[in-house]
Amino acid sequence: MTPRYSHTQVGWVIIAFVLGALVIISMVLILHEFHWIAFLAATVLLIALLLFASLTVLGHETYLEIRFGIGLVRKKFALKDIQSCKKVRNSPAYGFGIRLIPGGWLYNVSGLDAVELQMKNGKKYRIGTDVPDELLRFIQEKIQS
Repeated sequence: MTPRYSHTQVGWVIIAFVLGALVIISMVLILHEFHWIAFLAATVLLIALLLFASLTVLGHETYLEIRFGIGLVRKKFALKDIQSCKKVRNSPAYGFGIRLIPGGWLYNVSGLDAVELQMKNGKKYRIGTDVPDELLRFIQEKIQS
């Protein structure tokens, strides 16, 4: 099924941090004897980069889907279960990734802008995006119809 809304945000800060750490680890591996701990750390960082370098939001006819990186980490929200949504600004302290924040869950790879979903069951979710107005418009059109 082709999504009616699609946007991918790249997490440049995450990418820069991981690549910087990989350069440092590579220098350790090149300049010193092979170290399993450094190799393991590099492997974990590469996996994290694949899993969390971007966040794609797909809006389908009946659900909203978010996918991190290559798509192994994902979550779906049935549009019929969304009571309301609004544009919000996250605290810088909330960070990036999947986080439990005051009042609910945050899914974010970059920036402070997000759309907050208020679910009918009382739960709240924030989806980080660099185009909050577009995402908000799509969701509001779907939950009002």
